[in-house]
Amino acid sequence: MKQLLSRAFVVAVLAGGALGVLQAQNPAGQTAPPQPAQAPNADPYFNNAAAGTTTFPLAAPAGADSKAETTAPAGAVNQGAFNPTTWKYGTAFTPPPNATLWNPVKLKMQQGGKVTGGTVFGATDPATYCAMANAGYDFIWTEMQHDSKDWGTVARMWATCPHAKAVPGVRVAYTDEREIQHALDAGALVLVVPTVDTVEEAIEARNWAYFPPLGRRSNGGGQAFDPAVWGGVPGGYRNTVNDNIVLILMIETLEGLKNADAIAKVPGVSAVFAASGDLGNFSGYRQGTPDYERAINIVHDAAIKAGVKLCGPFAWRDRPDFSCFQNGSETAAIARGAAAELGTLANTQPVPQAGPFAKK
Repeated sequence: MKQLLSRAFVVAVLAGGALGVLQAQNPAGQTAPPQPAQAPNADPYFNNAAAGTTTFPLAAPAGADSKAETTAPAGAVNQGAFNPTTWKYGTAFTPPPNATLWNPVKLKMQQGGKVTGGTVFGATDPATYCAMANAGYDFIWTEMQHDSKDWGTVARMWATCPHAKAVPGVRVAYTDEREIQHALDAGALVLVVPTVDTVEEAIEARNWAYFPPLGRRSNGGGQAFDPAVWGGVPGGYRNTVNDNIVLILMIETLEGLKNADAIAKVPGVSAVFAASGDLGNFSGYRQGTPDYERAINIVHDAAIKAGVKLCGPFAWRDRPDFSCFQNGSETAAIARGAAAELGTLANTQPVPQAGPFAKK
């Protein structure tokens, strides 16, 4: 009896498989069942509905020289010999008509508001990150220059609450394709690049931050394309993210001061950051002294002349023309929050006469 039941089960499975094949072939007169919409994905082959059956009418003939380098196919926009310097960029990634900003930080900057970033320095726990991201800041400055977190950890934190009140932001370690690509593919919308000394470095940072035609960012994918992160934004991530990225370049050295005007004028730069700590570190003067204040004012003037935003520490929120600020770390926020909550009851415990808690 068991053998008969087993044979019947196998026959049913085979019959079901055969029926599936027949249905997939879609004979004349029959309508194929509707296919579910595919989620956005950066992989150009992901949404290939007929893998292995696609034809390529404009492909080069097998084994033959198509002369494509010197001759364009009929209907091509770019005619004549191939020349990258005169290439007319196509419209495949043009934002849809009437596309609007979906990054609230970029929107707030354009509206003239003051933007605040809360710093996640050493934390790797997604719960801590999400608490900071919902605490009231505009973006989270995830620290990757002075901390040892890896990009996998950062990606997990951001993916836990991608649509928190504060958007994901990061200070990368340096101007580098790998660093910036990892940050943006993981979902960063605010990119802070430190110690920019020259206009060449500024252009390099811009190039890795933006997709063509403005930059040279590779369209390689990552969780930024996931519908749960930015894949479902109006107009699509790839087509609209260039308009939504916030690129902040930090002026921190004497060399950077010398080139501040040119750095601020690089197309794609959203703001320059007058580095309060390192401008003192590299100049040898403290805040309030004439030499230090001159350095800060050089960055100020560069931002004003270039028409970009001016960033600094939160302590400078009332300094003229500053409208973008870095706040303290998660540990400092915990201490401030506890002190605010406890009020007059903070630090009121008695001091024992002996033991580890005795006054030293």
